[in-house]
Amino acid sequence: MMPARHSDPRTPRNPEAADVHTDPAQIREFFAARAANWETRYPDDSPAYQAAVTELGLRAGQTVLDAGCGTGRALPFLRTAVGPGGIVIGADLTPEMLAAAVAKGRDRDGALLLADAARLPLRDAALDAVFAAGLIGHLPDPGATLRELARVTRPGGRLALFHPIGRAALAARQGRTLTPDDLRAEPNLRPLLAASGWTLTHYTDADSRFLAMASTKA
Repeated sequence: MMPARHSDPRTPRNPEAADVHTDPAQIREFFAARAANWETRYPDDSPAYQAAVTELGLRAGQTVLDAGCGTGRALPFLRTAVGPGGIVIGADLTPEMLAAAVAKGRDRDGALLLADAARLPLRDAALDAVFAAGLIGHLPDPGATLRELARVTRPGGRLALFHPIGRAALAARQGRTLTPDDLRAEPNLRPLLAASGWTLTHYTDADSRFLAMASTKA
């Protein structure tokens, strides 16, 4: 999870609309101030998280990373999916977000890792799947992060890029309008994923959710 490039005239005035970020320190500052109350702002999102995790198609005993896990909302669902013999890792750049996850007891569902998703302390092909909620639009270099996620995912492994509401609904919430260069638009996301070691396999952008599924190239 991850404030915005103020020199760009298209940048929204609403600070909650920050959707392009410049450096890790700025990311941490933005989310640190909001960590304690993050889920109270969006209290009805858990069923959407659960449904997205289900579509990731995890099996018992597998290893999965929640990249940019924030307060760990997805971790209980990921744990259920891989069972007690699986491995669940939640990685986030912001210590306060991880502290909020611990306060909610979600460290019992997965190991929490203070780390930048673009530089993960994981070996090559360590994961069966990656779940990333609200991550892709908050990255200074999306291609570099997607390449890193591909590095740590086995051949044929899966990626879910998720948001509990779709692009248009999110833009309306943030007081901005969608533009043709929006990163999550399918014509932009597909080639970005392909250049980063992924193949887009499913794309949904509805008011009720955004979900792009991809797999690593075998």
